[in-house]
Amino acid sequence: MSGLLERLRGRGWRMTSQRRVVAEVLDGEHVHLTADEVHARAVQRLPEISRATVYNALGELVALGEVIEVSTDGRAKRYDPNAHRPHQHLVCSSCGIIRDVHPTGDPLRGLPAQERYGFRVSKVEVTYRGLCPSCA
Repeated sequence: MSGLLERLRGRGWRMTSQRRVVAEVLDGEHVHLTADEVHARAVQRLPEISRATVYNALGELVALGEVIEVSTDGRAKRYDPNAHRPHQHLVCSSCGIIRDVHPTGDPLRGLPAQERYGFRVSKVEVTYRGLCPSCA
């Protein structure tokens, strides 16, 4: 059984066949899929699964904190199952492909205390942009 499926079972998430398929599509090879891409892959495994069911399952997974919703440049939202390991994203400015990156060091070190304006920062989101090898 996969890591995502194990975590969902451990949380008591009701594992219907539709929800299982959505979780299986998101697990495994690490990619950042749109809801339509999740639906297309889910239909291959379970032909009767509806688009609404996929959207509902994705919404629940985001609400549970098991999947991260990634929005870039007004493109379709993508769903990242790598929710439990801190990381940033590398985004191609041309085709929109997204890759996880794990830079070393504390990203808050680059933000001097006077630039925090008294905020107690709880989360840092960094997005690197450029051209992927295919688009370059």
